[in-house]
Amino acid sequence: MNGSVIGLSMAAVLAGEMQGAGAPMPGVTIAPAPAGEALCDAYAVTVDGAAVTVYACRVSAMPFNQVWPGYQRPLDQTELAGFASWDMSRPVTVEIESTQPVASVVIRPRRLALTPQVQGHRIRFELKAPQPLVVEVNGPHHALHLFASPPETAAPAPDAAGVRYFGPGVHRPGIIELANGETVYLAAGAVVYGSIHGTGVSNVRVAGRGILDQSPFERGRGGGSIRLSDCSGVHLEGLVLRDPDVWCCSLFGCRDVTISGLKLVGLWRYNADGIDVCNSSNVTVEDCFVRAFDDALVVKGLKFGKGSFDDRPDHHIAFRRCTIWCDWGRAMEIGAETCAPEIADVVFEDCDVVRTTHIAMDIQHGDRAQVHDIRFQNVRVEMDDPNPLPMMQQRPDQPYTPPAGAYLPQLAVIVIRGTGYSQDKERGSVRDVLFRDIDITAPHMPASSLDGFDAEHDVSGVTCAGWRCNGTPLQAPDAFRVAIGPHVRDVHRGE
Repeated sequence: MNGSVIGLSMAAVLAGEMQGAGAPMPGVTIAPAPAGEALCDAYAVTVDGAAVTVYACRVSAMPFNQVWPGYQRPLDQTELAGFASWDMSRPVTVEIESTQPVASVVIRPRRLALTPQVQGHRIRFELKAPQPLVVEVNGPHHALHLFASPPETAAPAPDAAGVRYFGPGVHRPGIIELANGETVYLAAGAVVYGSIHGTGVSNVRVAGRGILDQSPFERGRGGGSIRLSDCSGVHLEGLVLRDPDVWCCSLFGCRDVTISGLKLVGLWRYNADGIDVCNSSNVTVEDCFVRAFDDALVVKGLKFGKGSFDDRPDHHIAFRRCTIWCDWGRAMEIGAETCAPEIADVVFEDCDVVRTTHIAMDIQHGDRAQVHDIRFQNVRVEMDDPNPLPMMQQRPDQPYTPPAGAYLPQLAVIVIRGTGYSQDKERGSVRDVLFRDIDITAPHMPASSLDGFDAEHDVSGVTCAGWRCNGTPLQAPDAFRVAIGPHVRDVHRGE
């Protein structure tokens, strides 16, 4: 399974030794792991004294990448991490037992101000409401991802008409092709080794609390965990998506889509984007967790020959209340492919970027689209050390040896220029972009930049307001550290 999980673990033993481990109390729902499914051996977790399964996932260990030459990413550039899931309708006490002594622990997002009690190998904290979390024990490597969700609603009966139901256990269906009006449901405790595709279908739902895993697929053979083309009336809800072979969850030429509560983890392979919205309209992405090894939340316009949707705009797209860890690339991006007549009314709002590598908020405009009315609002960006330097690997035997010296990702970038991904000969423009209420936690204020292409294809109407670095409001324009390049006008920095 491409090394995505590890073998028999100490987790169950540790969980049994933790004080009060037993059945879940009312208000907490926990599903046991399927027989034979390998677990994480680094942590044991209880919620109000009830043991929670800690699954294994493979993640990137270093920001080292290359243009894909036809083989899988080597495992020595990756590491194992853990994740655990449960539903809750009330405050709970979370206890974590680490196999290593706990010298330090950070729980992200930092805005939650979760200060754990630490004693030896044990970590304890109170969680008031459902929220995806990252627990970093002794630094960011081998992290523990916790997915606390609200109680599930509208779960279908296993024998309901139009429902493809995967109950608790391990399933290997391969590629599932959606039909009109169909629901695919993965129950809590289900691990489904496969992917879900849909072409030209409407009124479909993919939901549940199970795990959709693509580790059996070689790179490029599975088409991503969920891949939808020319679909409408779509609801994607609640699942954990693990180890996609390419882009994890992608929409092409779709309309009227709601994506809520997905958890994307174990993305380590080349071009393992998170959620890509391409030439689609009326799309809402909310309350999702994305840890990606490439761009995490992305809006694109694509031109790929026959069957392309580059005549369709990207309109009315909202990403809200998402938590992002970007191991390579951009955390929140428009581009780099922008083959569309228009990309407009796009908002990234109330999101937490807990780690990123290149750029937190980005418009990389390489094609013809008119990009306008874009908002990055109420965004928290954490750039705590360490921030390893991203590097391209030039040959298979080249080690990751970044030069000495501190590195800090960029905060916000807008640039119009052709790239290796550009398909249009002409360039577009960028108009009316708002970066408002941006909170940065970092060793110092990270840099940003704005660059147009020429006098006709320029950047105009950019507002940076309500920025804070380490709790201090930025007031003087220079404090924002926004470099303004050629063919940029009407830039406002301040309150």
